[in-house]
Amino acid sequence: MARGIGAVEAIQSALPDWLSVVFALLTQLGDIWFLACLLAVLYWFNVPDQDDVATLAGVWIAGMGLYKGLKSVFGFPRPDRPLLEADLLPWVVRPLYEATAFATGYGFPSGHAVNTTIVYVGLAYLLSVGTPRRRFGVAGVLVATVSFTRVALGLHYLIDVLAGVAVGVTLLCGAGLLIRWMPNNRTTVPLGLGVGFAGFFFRASDADPDAIFLLGAALGAFAGWQFVVLGRELVAISRPSVALRPLALRGGLATIALAPVVAALEVFPFLSVYSVGGVVGLLATGIVVVPVLRYSERARRVGVAVTFWLRMAVVGTRYLCRPSTWRRAGRLVRRYSVKTGRWLRSRWRRARSNSDNE
Repeated sequence: MARGIGAVEAIQSALPDWLSVVFALLTQLGDIWFLACLLAVLYWFNVPDQDDVATLAGVWIAGMGLYKGLKSVFGFPRPDRPLLEADLLPWVVRPLYEATAFATGYGFPSGHAVNTTIVYVGLAYLLSVGTPRRRFGVAGVLVATVSFTRVALGLHYLIDVLAGVAVGVTLLCGAGLLIRWMPNNRTTVPLGLGVGFAGFFFRASDADPDAIFLLGAALGAFAGWQFVVLGRELVAISRPSVALRPLALRGGLATIALAPVVAALEVFPFLSVYSVGGVVGLLATGIVVVPVLRYSERARRVGVAVTFWLRMAVVGTRYLCRPSTWRRAGRLVRRYSVKTGRWLRSRWRRARSNSDNE
């Protein structure tokens, strides 16, 4: 009662049973998979705001590490009061309801509330669609809807979602202050926060598998962005001697971030939790780097040249591996061997006749 203030019971008693499936669908708007797909699509195709989306993704990763770490620290249970028992639903919608309306683990603070606050409010601030009033209004409606579904489904107490919204707003404001303090590293800073809070979750949960995967993703995304910034700085330099500083700084940061990712693949057994975390880190690096290369004119030219020479190498290798090529080469070798032997014998005879005449 203390955390819920009776809200869970009051809301559930006022709702009809058929709304349980609707709420199970609406709560997906705050799920990690949905928000990850949303940010990935915006990052890959929304070229003018690509850096802004990467910055927001860094804050979101930091938010996940923070709220998951806080869950492990507090260890407060969930209400364990489902809105509707899954057995009462038709078999057609039962699997969907079971997959979306039930959760395990601790309940404070609400991860869905943190996720939606950071992502939707952050997008309302960064994007330029419509007016700011409409964008923030839509973001507020989405955050309130997802938070309400979490309470209605019996997955969180009211205090859990309120605390989640507060954590999300606090992290957005804190990241904004840090970005204003270091404007030249406006994306590196939140991605670095993501690594730090993922490490906090790793430590607080005693190396929970989710913490390993999140830490791998945070390290990979941080390293990938250092490669992106390094490429931009190298393109902008006026003389080669200036390239030493960005190579040392960005390359060093990327190496430090990727070192544990690569070590996890080398040290731990295949398909272990740590090796999978390493794979997640490498995938995160690729997700960050590839879209930038796709829209870079210089990278496109380099890619065309590399593709051409790779194709030539493949064609040459296929030509060398044909039996007809080896037979033709054998005939040429024999022919030139015979000619070379005849020439050597003629020179030897000529040299011998000259020595006899002397």
